[in-house]
Amino acid sequence: MVLCITSHFKMVGFFTFFLCSFLLLSFPFSDVLVVQAFTGTYGVNYGRIADNIPPPESVVTLLKAAKIKNIRIYDANHDVLRAFRGSGIEIIVGLGNEYLRDISVSQDRAIEWVKLNVEPFLPGTLIRGIAVGNEVLGGVDVELWEVLVPAVRNVYNALDHLRLSDRVEVSSPHSEAVFAITYPPSAGAFKESVLPYMRPLLHFFSQIGTPFYINAYPFLAYMSDPAHIDLNYALFLKNPGVYDAKTKLHYDNMFDAMVDASYAALEKVGFSNMEVIVSETGWASKGDENEAGANVKNARTYNRNLKKRLLKKKGTPYRPKRVVKAYVFALFNENLKPGPTSERNFGLFKADGSISYDVGFTGLIPSSASSVLGSIELLARVVCGAVVLMLI
Repeated sequence: MVLCITSHFKMVGFFTFFLCSFLLLSFPFSDVLVVQAFTGTYGVNYGRIADNIPPPESVVTLLKAAKIKNIRIYDANHDVLRAFRGSGIEIIVGLGNEYLRDISVSQDRAIEWVKLNVEPFLPGTLIRGIAVGNEVLGGVDVELWEVLVPAVRNVYNALDHLRLSDRVEVSSPHSEAVFAITYPPSAGAFKESVLPYMRPLLHFFSQIGTPFYINAYPFLAYMSDPAHIDLNYALFLKNPGVYDAKTKLHYDNMFDAMVDASYAALEKVGFSNMEVIVSETGWASKGDENEAGANVKNARTYNRNLKKRLLKKKGTPYRPKRVVKAYVFALFNENLKPGPTSERNFGLFKADGSISYDVGFTGLIPSSASSVLGSIELLARVVCGAVVLMLI
C-alpha cells in the first residue's frame, strides 16, 4: 500500500512538474505587479521551536524597540499574525514542506490555505510574502523537488484568484546545497541535478518579479573547514581577502562573496537581472566541541558587523548598485530545536527577552537588569533560608 501511494505521488509529481514547466515557458505573464516584500535592508527570522520564549505580543514590543521592520516566520501561526496586527512590521509567512505535495496537485487546496492563513489577516497584519517550502531543492527528498514548481504556481494563482497577488509575494528560499561550486564567486554555478527543477522555478519567479532567496552562512562554511578559511574573512574583520581573477574583484568578507556566487550562478542560467536576497544568515553563540567558531565573541562580532554592513545600504563587488538585504537567523535561542548545540543558540535574544550579546539592540529585559534580578532572587533565597534555620 505504501509503495503504491509513493508511486502515485511520483507519477503525479513528474506529470504536474513537466506540465507546469511547459505552461510557464509557453504563456508568459503580462501586467504583473511586482511586490516589494522588504522594507530597508535588515530583517530577522522569528523561529518558535521553543517552550520558553516571550508571547507574540511581547515580541512585537521587542521588534519595535529594536526598529526591526521585517520578519520571516516558518508557518502562518494565527496567534502571531493577530499579535502583529497594526504593528507596521512586514511579515513573510511560511508554507511548510509537508503541504507541498497536496497543494501541487490542487488549486482549490491552495486557495483554501490562503483563505485560512493569509486573507483574514489583511490588511491589518502586513503579510508581504509566502515562502513556499524551505530549502527544498538540493535536499534529501527528491520527490519534493518535483512538486515545488506546481505548488509555487498554485499558491500564486490562489493569490491572483483572491486579488492578493499585487500585495503578497510568492518565493521559496534555498540552501547552499543548490550550488555545485561557489569559489571563487565568479565560478558560482548550480548543481546539474538541481537545474531541471531550478530553471522553471527561476523562469516563473522572473515573470512575477520574485527575487532569489538564499540562506547564506559564513559560520557553516568556516565550521566545515576552519583550517583553510580565515576566521576574520568570515567575521567582516581586517584580512587579506580574496581576489577573483576572472572579474578582477577583491572580496574582504565571505558574506559578499556568497551573495555574488549566487548572482554568478543565476547569470549562467540566463537570469542576470534577478535580485538576490539573503533569507537566512547568522552565527551560533554556542556549539559542540566539533563546531569550530561557535562562541559568543564570534556571534557578537559577526552580527554586529553584518548589521553595520547592511545599514550602509550598498551593493556587492559584482553588483555594486544592487543594495544587499538580509534576514538574520534568528530572533531567539530555540531550546527545542533538534540537532547539534549550535542549532539552539543562534538567537540575538535569550528566552527571557534580554539580549544574548550587544549588537546595538535593547531587550525586553536589559542584561544588567537580568543579572540584578538574579542576584536579588539569590539573596532572597539565602535570607529565607537563614530565617528558617533561626526558627528551627
